[in-house]
Amino acid sequence: MSGEPYGAPDGVPNGVPSREYAGGCMCGAVRYRIGAEPIMTRACWCRDCQYFGAGSGTVNVVFPKAAVIVTGELSDFRSIANSGNVMHRRFCPRCGTPVFSESEARPHLTIARAGTLDDPNRVRPSATIWTSSAPGWACIDAALPRIEAQPP
Repeated sequence: MSGEPYGAPDGVPNGVPSREYAGGCMCGAVRYRIGAEPIMTRACWCRDCQYFGAGSGTVNVVFPKAAVIVTGELSDFRSIANSGNVMHRRFCPRCGTPVFSESEARPHLTIARAGTLDDPNRVRPSATIWTSSAPGWACIDAALPRIEAQPP
């Protein structure tokens, strides 16, 4: 996953057109641009996401893979998710920030961690999934639909 070096186009505020999303890891070694709107955004409380979130769930933004351009090296951790899907967890090898996930069952999609977006306020979860795995103390938005496991 690498592409053109990330740079600010002339005349574009913050270097990112409004239709594009940008983000990266904590240390800045990995940067990305996404030239599409999210397909969906969900909060997830599966056990894997609890590991990535250091005990909390994560907020995951799904984009078409073809719209994602990455600059910098990502390491890959292959795992089997609670859903049974083979997942590839992509993270910065320098600072350890979890940046993306990809499912072999849905190779046309890339899942970005909302916390890696330069402006995470641009996205909002539409549902919370894997609520059956959430600890009793989890803060789950009561205004969002709750799904106990992996939706279809």
